[in-house]
Amino acid sequence: MSKLQKDFTQGSIGKSLIAFSMPFLLSNILQALYGAVDMLVVGNWSNPDPAVRTAILSGVNIGSQITHLVAMMISGLTVAGTVMVGQYVGAKKQKDASQTVGTMFTMLGIAGVVIMVLMIALSGPLLHLLQTPPEAFQHARDYLIICLTGTLFIFGYNAIASIQRGLGDSIRPLFFVGIACVINIVLDLLLVKGFNMGAAGAAWATVVAQAVSFLISALYLSRSRFIFDFKLRSFRMQAEKVKMMIKIGIPSSVQSIIVNISFLVMTALVNAIGGTEASAAVGVVGKFNSFAILPAVAMSSSVSAFAAQNIGAGQFERAKKSLWVGISIAMSLGVTIFALVQLLPGPIIGIFDQNPITIENGIQYMRAFSFDYLLVPALFCFNGLIMGAGHTTFTMLTGSLSSLFLRIPVALVCGSVLGWGLLGVGAAAPAASLCAVVLAGWFVLSGKWLHNKTGIRRDPTGELAEEK
Repeated sequence: MSKLQKDFTQGSIGKSLIAFSMPFLLSNILQALYGAVDMLVVGNWSNPDPAVRTAILSGVNIGSQITHLVAMMISGLTVAGTVMVGQYVGAKKQKDASQTVGTMFTMLGIAGVVIMVLMIALSGPLLHLLQTPPEAFQHARDYLIICLTGTLFIFGYNAIASIQRGLGDSIRPLFFVGIACVINIVLDLLLVKGFNMGAAGAAWATVVAQAVSFLISALYLSRSRFIFDFKLRSFRMQAEKVKMMIKIGIPSSVQSIIVNISFLVMTALVNAIGGTEASAAVGVVGKFNSFAILPAVAMSSSVSAFAAQNIGAGQFERAKKSLWVGISIAMSLGVTIFALVQLLPGPIIGIFDQNPITIENGIQYMRAFSFDYLLVPALFCFNGLIMGAGHTTFTMLTGSLSSLFLRIPVALVCGSVLGWGLLGVGAAAPAASLCAVVLAGWFVLSGKWLHNKTGIRRDPTGELAEEK
């Protein structure tokens, strides 16, 4: 087995999950620093005038939400890559794993070009649709268009990271994203604080950091005993792999897009309720949230990778045990973060923006939103197991239903109709998560996840067998 792979089909479940999740958690913390550093530097040093700084902060927040939506458009393919590579590795089918990687890279390259051109063309209408405050509009557009030029690098890095998760490797992604984070921080300070480039400077810092991270990771892996050689002839789409990737990936992408659209609707509602100050406050809380949910995200990905390999090896009971271990670890961290937010919302928001109105608005939103930290540990781990078995259609349905029929309606009714403002909008997230937890818990406890949707499994000779 390559040094870039980790066998999850044997050994201690708890130790394996912790050993895999900790580097992955640190990687995600560093990756989240991209957006947080952008907000931090912009909120403190982008302009001497506090009102202008708040407008730039609002623009970066709105622009980054759209770029995040772009990343979610291909998240399904990366989820499919993790599941398929993990199950092929568990089934001892290295050739199929390599073909899966080549297929995914090729599909993402084509999708990246198409999505980049389309989103740049639609950038103006999208910002108008989100009711972007006039004083923040140009800042948001500058940030958005520049970030969109780096779409291929974003897709490429996400593809590599998903493949490594399937292989059980979380150490090297930490190294790659660490390089990107350092570059991003240095360029943010240089371009925003030093050259006063505002939102555009923050965007260029992010793009350059992501490009360097992707290129270094691809170069390193091509010179290692990786399952893919990065040679031109290997970038081919295998028909059966495309079919399986679409089957697994499309539902996951649809779910991610719908969930993110629901948050964009909430952004538009916030813009309408409170303008620039409210938008900046929600943006700050959003950046903190990107850190707060990382323990649950890391454990979810660990459970998914762990489950995929064990399901490929036919060890379903071992896969299920990883779920409960993962929930217990993630929940302990979620409770701690919830308590911190309830005790210190003002100081947390003040790190990003000292504007008293922004802090006041942010406290309302954060106190209600933070109840989500008590729910996502269970939800994400349930989904990790379900996706590890290839049931992405189910996670799409639960995510979409909770977003469309709870998150958006609760935000509209509580935030606008009942006049609760940002407190009501913040309550929408935990309401949606509670519904999703109930549905996902039922699916797991009913045993319906036990049917492996990919059909990949190891037979007694170690070869691939298809479920009949």
